[in-house]
Amino acid sequence: MRQAKQEGRRIIAVGTTTTRLLEGIVATKGALVPFAGDLNIFITPGFTFKVVDGLLTNFHLPKSTLLMLVSAFAGKDQVLAAYQKAVEKRYRFFSFGDAMFIV
Repeated sequence: MRQAKQEGRRIIAVGTTTTRLLEGIVATKGALVPFAGDLNIFITPGFTFKVVDGLLTNFHLPKSTLLMLVSAFAGKDQVLAAYQKAVEKRYRFFSFGDAMFIV
């Protein structure tokens, strides 16, 4: 992954936990390095992402910390617009197939 980033290739995280892990390692260690242990990172709007360039995740509950992370990544207005579109299209939230790919 370090090499991919150094070569300018995109890093796509699958899930918010993966996103927190990758960004947390860089926030804690200053670089993508092998890591084992606990991380204490809370990603909210205003956070500067240094690793993740794209995110595959499901739709999250309103007012959840996961929705805050997604809003930090994609922007609150865009996330809310995506949720509105999903409601209009009658997506089945919190079930199989309720995913979005954000780049």
